[in-house]
Order: sequence, then structure tokens, then C-alpha cells
Amino acid sequence: MILEELAKYSEYRVEQAKKLRTIDDIKREAYSLPKGKGRFKAALGRGGVSFICEVKKASPSKGIIDAEFDYLNIAHDYERAGADCISCLTEPKWFLGSDRIFREIRESVNLPMLRKDFTVDEYQIYEARCMGADAVLLICSILSADRLFEYLGICRALGLDALVETHNAEEIKTAIAAGAEIIGVNNRNLKDFSMNLGNAVELGKIIPEEIIFVAESGIRTAEDVKRMRDGGADAVLVGETLMRAADKTAALAELKGEL
Repeated sequence: MILEELAKYSEYRVEQAKKLRTIDDIKREAYSLPKGKGRFKAALGRGGVSFICEVKKASPSKGIIDAEFDYLNIAHDYERAGADCISCLTEPKWFLGSDRIFREIRESVNLPMLRKDFTVDEYQIYEARCMGADAVLLICSILSADRLFEYLGICRALGLDALVETHNAEEIKTAIAAGAEIIGVNNRNLKDFSMNLGNAVELGKIIPEEIIFVAESGIRTAEDVKRMRDGGADAVLVGETLMRAADKTAALAELKGEL
């Protein structure tokens, strides 16, 4: 299963990173920085449907999405087009992302940024804060309930928001119990990459109103966005549709067309 492979490779990456820099060192730096201000959550809670626009070169299911991958111009296009937040992949093997790409985009745009990676160790949360992230991704299916609770506590201490990703009702219940303030429902099953656009609509019914609800994956048209909004989504995360668009400003405007 690809998700298990991604998690295992994340563990390996963290092991290698710790050889170069100890967890005590990166933890010290993370806590020495000004505490985050919750910009990611604030951007998603303004009313209407917010757009998290993703920067990624490739994916396990689609392979190379953008061979040229002029990521700084992509990020600038998103900002000009009215994106509310940017999600940037830093996973290097299947998504061909990197921390360097994240840092360069962070220095170039003012939007809140989500470090999108497969978090399996608290080390990665401290890394995210040090590279200027406003939020991290925590995936329920690769974290125990205790670990999720612990990581959400670390995020709060650092002032980082956390997008807690779920795919079924049981995971949503776990996320709520752990204290998640932003819950994403993925329409794509990361275990077999099957897609069901109704997944977020159906599961959104059990997410309390006070928790921000993000619909993720498979959103290609303004009608899809409207369907997510009507299903209670506060925000949508859009990746491949925008990454494949030659004119990202026009593509985002088109997605917003029904709103």
C-alpha cells in the first residue's frame, strides 16, 4: 500500500535528518521563533469557500504533473489569483518536493502556507516551524490516537495550525477527540488511490460546525466546488487541476465561478 510506503520512507528521512541535526537542536530553534498566529485557520474561516492551492510536481497516482515546474511563478500566480492559502509538498520520492522549494516559496509570498508531508515524527513539526510554515498535515491513518493528540499539542505550543486528514467516520471521531480544529476529508483513498467525490459530502455531516471542514482531492470544476460547499465545506484543497492549467489565474477564477 502506497500510504504505508510513504510513512516508512518518512521515518527513514527523519532518521537521516537527525544524523545531521539533533532533535534538541531543531526543537530549540522552533521554540525560539515567534509563536505562530494561526493565519492558516483564520484564512479558512472567513466565510464562503476558501481555496488552498497546491504546489506539487508529481504524485504517486499521476507521475509527473508539471515537467517544467516553475514553482515560484506558480505560487505567485496563486497569490495573484486570490488563493487563500498555499499547500506545498515537501515529500521528495513520490511527489518530488523538497524543503528548499518550500522555503523559497515562503520567502516569495505572503499567503499562509501548509507544509504538506507525511508526518510520522515530532521532528517534522519542528522542521515545519523552522521553515516558516503556518500549518502541518497530520494524517489519521498513519498516526495512533495518542500520537495525534501529542502532535496537536506540539502544534498549539508552537502556534502552528494542523490540517488533520481523514477518510472515514472513525477517523473523524478520532480527530475530534484529539482536539482537531481543522479536519480535512480526502475524497481519494490513499491506500488504493480510488476516488469518490461524495466521500467529503457524506462525512462532512458528522463534523461539528465549530470545526473547519476542508474537502480534499478530485475537485475539478466549479460544480464540484459548489457540491463541496453545499455539503458544508469551509474550504477546498485543489492540486492537480490547477497544476495542469496553463493559466492558473483563469483556472482558479473558473473554479470560483459558481460561488
